[in-house]
Amino acid sequence: MNKIKVILVDDHQIVRDGIKSLLLNHSNIKVIGEVTNAYELFELLRTLCPDVVLLDISLPKMSGIEIAKILTKDYPKIKKLMLSMYTSEDFIFNSLKAGINGYLPKNTTREELLKAINEVYMGKEYFSKSIADTILKSYLNSAKYGKNITANKISILTKREHEILLYVVEGIANPDIAKRLSISIRTVETHKTSIMRKLNLNSTVDLVKFAIKNNIIELS
Repeated sequence: MNKIKVILVDDHQIVRDGIKSLLLNHSNIKVIGEVTNAYELFELLRTLCPDVVLLDISLPKMSGIEIAKILTKDYPKIKKLMLSMYTSEDFIFNSLKAGINGYLPKNTTREELLKAINEVYMGKEYFSKSIADTILKSYLNSAKYGKNITANKISILTKREHEILLYVVEGIANPDIAKRLSISIRTVETHKTSIMRKLNLNSTVDLVKFAIKNNIIELS
């Protein structure tokens, strides 16, 4: 079985060592290189062909976001997974604009890191729950403050669906939503499916793309 080839880009040795230890002995992932900055990465790419590049945002001379832009343009087959302590809207949305395939906070678990690497390798996009919540909150705030396209979209939701959507944004789990609204978990799941269907979207990632495409979320 072919292993997923990964290159780590982080200027802190202790962080790279930590990531390597998390990935060590995993059956289908292999760290083929590690670098501290953009120059070292692009030198390495002369001889190595990774499947996934794991990027930090805060790097010397060139940020992870700037590196992601170049990778998207010049190395379109390489998947880009951001692993950063920075989880504010600006960093997340500028990373999306740069073409990243996934975003995780640095306090992520081993299981989620492995899942994210596998997901982006297979051509999917992966965002941790906290990152997805930040994205969705920004989307809804844009609707609240007069973005007509979004407001029109949100207006087609029923009162209950809007209620559930707000709970989802707050990061409340399905069982807790069900308890607060005195409905079953299955009903919550049904409403969530209906919300995505009415917005003609399949995931939170699609929601972000819609927002960016329609200039609902402003990117610097």
